[in-house]
Amino acid sequence: MLNLLRAPLSHVIMPLARRLIRLGVTPDMVTIFGTIATTASALYFFPQGKFFTGTLFVWGFVMLDMLDGAVARAGGLSSKFGAVLDSSCDRIADSAVFAGLAWWFARHDHPRLLALALLCLVLGSLTSYIKARAEGMGMTANVGIAERSERLVIILVGTGLTGWPCHVPHALEVALWLLVVASTITVGQRFATVWKQAKAADALAVGPGVTTS
Repeated sequence: MLNLLRAPLSHVIMPLARRLIRLGVTPDMVTIFGTIATTASALYFFPQGKFFTGTLFVWGFVMLDMLDGAVARAGGLSSKFGAVLDSSCDRIADSAVFAGLAWWFARHDHPRLLALALLCLVLGSLTSYIKARAEGMGMTANVGIAERSERLVIILVGTGLTGWPCHVPHALEVALWLLVVASTITVGQRFATVWKQAKAADALAVGPGVTTS
């Protein structure tokens, strides 16, 4: 879903990216700043129950995920380290969102919601790890109904509606349940995709017409 915003926002982002390059700002600087700001916002606002304000700050800083890539492209500064840093920082920021929520649930004695938040944290990390591990072994795992952008949209809609002045009842709990189900399905989809590729690679390695015991 965040990817759908890249094209319309590129007209704003690219001029800003070129200005940052002239100021000596690198993509890694943008990545690190965005991660620190997102993490600080999630861990400051959510544990206090300031869900709407926290949502606005987290969403705003998450959008920097598009800016670091624009700076890299505009300045010809793309690098393998930058890709690893960006992916790692994404995991930190995502974990901070659920850690902040879990902190609030623990403080206010909501064991069911606490468990859901922790499950979302683990499943989100696992989803990303499967993809990274598969790519490290020469395979792909670009499948799933709940990739990072979808997970962020779902949880931030939940927190935003919970903190909205009108306060939509159970919005956050519904979002957490939806994330648990969608993330579990995504993990299964990625395991299945990797299993098929691994089986095909094993068959090629053994050779046609050869069976193994």
